[in-house]
Amino acid sequence: MQSMYYIGLDVHKRTISYCVKDGSGKIHADGTIPATRFDLDPWMRTLPQPWTAAMEATVFTGWIYDYLLPHAAARKVAHPLMLRAIAAAKKKNDRIDASKICDCLRCDFLPECYMASTAIRDRRRTLRYRNLLVRQMVQMKNKISGLLMEAGVNYNKQRLHKAGYFRELLATNPDIDEGLCALLRLCRETVIRLQKTESALVRSLERDALLLERVERLMSIPAVGPITALTWALEIGDVQCFSSIKKAVSYCGLCGAEKSSGNTVQRTPLSKQRNKHLQTTLIEAAKMAPRNSPDLAMLYDREKQKGNANRATLEWRVSWYRIWLQWIAGKKSF
Repeated sequence: MQSMYYIGLDVHKRTISYCVKDGSGKIHADGTIPATRFDLDPWMRTLPQPWTAAMEATVFTGWIYDYLLPHAAARKVAHPLMLRAIAAAKKKNDRIDASKICDCLRCDFLPECYMASTAIRDRRRTLRYRNLLVRQMVQMKNKISGLLMEAGVNYNKQRLHKAGYFRELLATNPDIDEGLCALLRLCRETVIRLQKTESALVRSLERDALLLERVERLMSIPAVGPITALTWALEIGDVQCFSSIKKAVSYCGLCGAEKSSGNTVQRTPLSKQRNKHLQTTLIEAAKMAPRNSPDLAMLYDREKQKGNANRATLEWRVSWYRIWLQWIAGKKSF
C-alpha cells in the first residue's frame, strides 16, 4: 500500500506557499509558487503520489480547489477562524502557516468546512452580484433625493422614482436648473439600467434547470418569493451538510455566541460568524412576510407582545426556519 503524502497550502493573491510531508511528519518539499494555473501544472507533476491537500477558506480558494480535483486523492478546506494554532502563533509567516496546515491535515485535526459544488458556487456568484446591483440602485435613488434636497426642491417622496412623475417634475419645477436636471437624468438612467440588469439576472436564475424545481417548491411556502427562495437554495446548498438544526440556525445567523464558565452562562448578541447574505435576506423576509400572510402576521404579533419589534423579528425568523426544517424532513427537499 502506498503511503499518503500531505500538502498544506497557504493561498494568497499572487503566491501559494506549500509544505509536503509524509505520515511521519518528515518534510519532503516546501517553497512558494506563483498563484497561476500555468505554474500549478508543472508543480503538481513533481509531487509524490498519492497526495491530499488542505488550504484555508479565502476568496482565492475556489478556483484552486477545483483545479486540484483531477490530481489530488482528496482536497479539504479549513475554516480560518478555527485554525487557532496559526492565528495565535507568536511567529507567523507563510512558510510556517503552510507547515501547520499540513500538520493539522496529517493528524486529522483540520477544522474542515463545507465546500459547495462548482455549479452552486457559480450561480451563487451571480446572485451575490445581483445584490451588489440592488445596493448601487438604492445609492443612486438616495442620490436623486439628496440632489433635490440640496436645491430646495419640493417633491413627493412616494412617487419620486415613478417614471411619469419624475419626467413631470423635471419639466415643470422651476427650481431645477439645467445643471441639476442633467445630473438627475444621469442618475435616473443609471437606475433604469441597473433595474434591467438585475431583473435579467434573477430571471436567468429562476429558469436555471439546476434550481428550477427546488425554487418552485420553496415558493410554495407562504410568503416566500423568488429572491428568498434563490438565496436559500444557493447559500445553503445541500441541506445534508448540517448535522443538526442548531448548526443550521447558527449558519443562518439566528443565534448569539455562548460563553459559559462554571455556573455562569452568558449569551451575546447575534454572532458575526454567519452567512451574511442569508441572514440579510431572512431579516428582510421577516419584515415583509407578515404583510403577505395572515397566519405569519399572527405569529409575529404574538412574539411582539413578549418584547420589542427586533426581538419579535428574531423569534419569527427562528420559527419560520423551524417550519422550513419540518418541510425538509418530509418528502420534499428544500
